Amino acid sequence: MLTTRLWMGALLIAAAVGMLAFDQQLAPWYPFLFVFQVGLALAGCHELLLLLGPERRPQAALCYFGVAGMGVANWGVHLLGDSDHAWLGILGCFTALLFAVFAWEMATFREPGRSMERMALTWVTIGYLGLLPCFFAQLRWLYTDGNPRGTAALALAIFVPKGCDIGAYVAGRLLGRHKMTPVLSRKKTWAGAVGGLAAAALIAIGVDRLGPAPIIGSCLTCEIVFGLLVGAAGMLGDLAESLVKRDYQEKDAATAVPGFGGVLDVVDAVLFAAPVVYGCLWFGSD
Repeated sequence: MLTTRLWMGALLIAAAVGMLAFDQQLAPWYPFLFVFQVGLALAGCHELLLLLGPERRPQAALCYFGVAGMGVANWGVHLLGDSDHAWLGILGCFTALLFAVFAWEMATFREPGRSMERMALTWVTIGYLGLLPCFFAQLRWLYTDGNPRGTAALALAIFVPKGCDIGAYVAGRLLGRHKMTPVLSRKKTWAGAVGGLAAAALIAIGVDRLGPAPIIGSCLTCEIVFGLLVGAAGMLGDLAESLVKRDYQEKDAATAVPGFGGVLDVVDAVLFAAPVVYGCLWFGSD
């Protein structure tokens, strides 16, 4: 199990490095990033709908459409030449989907039952797998003075939370004694959390100083704080997905990724970390 997990982790890292390296040469289309984000979001949506089951399933077609639509919106606002108002376009898409959720339920309503539950689950699905990935995609366009800085921002959003995950796994296996969240995730320990945060800080320093372009700055304290914040956000993302799995009494979201589980088990930390990375870098870029 450990060997499979390490091999799959190395393969996923290699895929991410390839995406970052090649996409930089294909501006402003960034096709690898598009496939990477929209493909994983749709796969995660499919896994989440299967987890929810037929009895509590939301508006499935609208979930797929909304997740894909939110992904496409990131490219649409930039390719149409309105980069200065990118988030207005994304917010407009998100709002339109809210209206669509209500309209769908009104059009199909026959008798009192689970309309509010279906709408709430649809909205959470679109927000979780549609809106949160927008922060990841928008890191590519956060800097207008050259692609290397956008590449570095994406690298931080991928490698810091995933490095935190790996650090927590290793430290927990070696030193873990005291359970951190015995109900949500029985294998997580406080020693693992400390090891994960330490790994996140070290990776933030390494990516910022050795990557294609420094964007956090030459301030060691800033890099450490950045790594700790992003690592903590990644841990929350991991626990959030664990909450969903525990609620539906499943160990993994799926079996699509050997050694990890499903796509959701791989991207959960990045989903929560991306808004924190974006916020930190946006604030620091002013």
